[in-house]
Amino acid sequence: MSWPEFAWPWVALLLPLPWLLRRWLRPLPPGQALHLPHPNVALAVVERRPVRGARGWWLALAWLCLLAAAARPQWVGPPEAQQRSGRAMLLAVDLSGSMRTDDMQLAGQSVSRFEAVEAIASDFIARRAGDELGLVLFGSRAFLVTPLTYDLDAVRAQLKGAAVGLAGTETAIGDAIAVAVKRLAGLPQQARVLVLLTDGVNNAGSIAPEQAAAAARAAGVRIYTIGIGATQMRVPDFFGMRMVNPSADLDEAMLTKIANDTGGRYFRATDTRELAQAYQAIEALEPMPQHGPALRPRHELFRWPLGLAMLLLAGLLLAQVRSAREQMA
Repeated sequence: MSWPEFAWPWVALLLPLPWLLRRWLRPLPPGQALHLPHPNVALAVVERRPVRGARGWWLALAWLCLLAAAARPQWVGPPEAQQRSGRAMLLAVDLSGSMRTDDMQLAGQSVSRFEAVEAIASDFIARRAGDELGLVLFGSRAFLVTPLTYDLDAVRAQLKGAAVGLAGTETAIGDAIAVAVKRLAGLPQQARVLVLLTDGVNNAGSIAPEQAAAAARAAGVRIYTIGIGATQMRVPDFFGMRMVNPSADLDEAMLTKIANDTGGRYFRATDTRELAQAYQAIEALEPMPQHGPALRPRHELFRWPLGLAMLLLAGLLLAQVRSAREQMA
């Protein structure tokens, strides 16, 4: 059984402070404290009675409680292994205009491609505890929105707060890969992973996807690519309804080559079920069996002595007010 510990035990050196202040800071006599206009006028000296009895003990106990709270008492738990994969994973999500296409089904309702990605990717992020995750959003331009962090809630919040068209309506796949590689390449030699999701073809940006993929391979970054979008969709026309392929612009050959060249894998997601399967496959390909050094959880206990000190001081104050009222009566 572990006992509470003090994080700042040196606070105990302040224990004699009230006694030292009382000894050193003596009040001046009335004649020295004030310069009276008439030399023959004198002030009556009021006898100062030291605090004795129960009040003195209450003050001493309140001071001890304040010191105990300031010393930060903590309960230290048993060692717990911390899961750390040593992996840095970036998610690159397409926000181009075509991600508004309502060709996906989620819980029986038609949703846009981005809404499906937000729902499935959020669940994937929640299961990556132990990985450093970051988020790249791209359209006509690519931006690192969330740097690599263990705070998975922050990554999910940034993804949830994104909107289609935020980075432009075109698709800069090469720039998105380059932004991710630049962030991952500066890390120690560990497993570096980029999950890139798009529904179109590279038609913007200043870097070709093939050049960015070559840089990723040189930096040891594996790229898993996911092509999203249904293959059939009903749209209205002059004669009623007709079937079209909303993913006609998806460059599957390029996404497959990027994945193969970097040691990753390409996935095709025509619906939310296949999208979830793609993320599950990536999760299986990038397992997290490693554990970091054991840490001991610490629970702060300062609230208890601090609360007791406040109660003691409040009781002293109430007793002082009651005594003053009795003297006035």
